[in-house]
Amino acid sequence: MYLRVLMSFAERGMRSVSSKELAREAGVNDWQVRKDLSYFGELGKPGVGYDVHGLACDIRRILRLDRARHAILIGVGNLGTAILAYGGFARYGLKIVAAFDKDPEKVGREVHGIRIQDMSQLKGLRKRRISLAILAVPASAAQEVVDYLVKVGIKGILSFAACPLKVPKKVKVISIDIAMHLAILPYHLSSE
Repeated sequence: MYLRVLMSFAERGMRSVSSKELAREAGVNDWQVRKDLSYFGELGKPGVGYDVHGLACDIRRILRLDRARHAILIGVGNLGTAILAYGGFARYGLKIVAAFDKDPEKVGREVHGIRIQDMSQLKGLRKRRISLAILAVPASAAQEVVDYLVKVGIKGILSFAACPLKVPKKVKVISIDIAMHLAILPYHLSSE
């Protein structure tokens, strides 16, 4: 979140920022900013604030985004196609370099500059040193796909499948259930 705010500040030409300004844009308290960043050492100067570019570089290093990371996409239906169209990954040094699907009608087609490959081609991932995957398959297929991704060396999975996934401790899964998150919103609205 702080990195996204700092990138916005840099785009506006800001060179330095106070914890108060960073907090306001991030939607947190200024003491929270100082506390969060203090875990990683002295990143700012009291009374002066933070160098926008320098702090962004520090946060990129801390998050291990200081070098390009390649990811694959599994499932090129409506959601997968939208993910391939999204240009925001590059801001974080992330690039989708391959897409896979089991549908023979999709295999071989090019979508947003990426040629869709058959799922059988996943076995070559270990040689390509790709460790990140985005999962955009139905919940009914998700666990089987994840099991295979783990076998071919994937260490991090962003899952849009609306189901819990079991993985070894060495593999990190972040799940996003769009419908569930949308279903939470009415609770926060005033009664109508």
